[in-house]
Amino acid sequence: MMELPFSTEQFLEVFETYNTAIWPAQIVAYLLGGLAIYLSYRPAARNDRTISLILAGFWLWMGAIYHLTFFTSINTAAYGFGVIFLIQGLLFLGVGVWKDWLKFRLKWDGYGITGAVLIIYAMLFYPIVGAQLGHGYPYAPMFGVAPCPATIFTFGMLLWTVKKVPWWILVIPGLWSVIGFTAAINLGILEDMGLLVAGILGILLLMTKTDRRENTILTK
Repeated sequence: MMELPFSTEQFLEVFETYNTAIWPAQIVAYLLGGLAIYLSYRPAARNDRTISLILAGFWLWMGAIYHLTFFTSINTAAYGFGVIFLIQGLLFLGVGVWKDWLKFRLKWDGYGITGAVLIIYAMLFYPIVGAQLGHGYPYAPMFGVAPCPATIFTFGMLLWTVKKVPWWILVIPGLWSVIGFTAAINLGILEDMGLLVAGILGILLLMTKTDRRENTILTK
């Protein structure tokens, strides 16, 4: 097993401090996640850009605030994590907001259903499972402001895209699905088993998908 430079208690204490300090950002994150889901039903270039902006905001926040500001207090590797999360946020800004390459439409096929399951898990079941395991709020990684549930949500939203996404936009979420899962299992954060599942399913499906015709997408 990977040896970590901090204990489970220290890890949860960081989340307690973090969640307390950023309140009510957690509520804002849920509202933004809900907005991204809603906009995926309403095809428009500005809506696609807004969804990409929301994803970028999640990753930039986690890089700058969670990793670089809080997690570095117990783990020097968080400096590196913070940088790669900031890079991922900038990638979403470039690919999705500036270039407008990401088109989000929910279709009830295998991609859409898998994406919906991941999104529901990230937003609803992840905190429920965590609470049942004894580390509920404020000790819990929360949706949109903590790396693991936000990564699961990211894979879910990308599975709702019409066109095949660039492979390089999957590298950092895929890498984090392994790093975060390995560390979390050592810490007993068992709800992060869904993180590895999201990474494997997300990458396999997104790398093998083909472009889908937009007129077959369920938008209402």
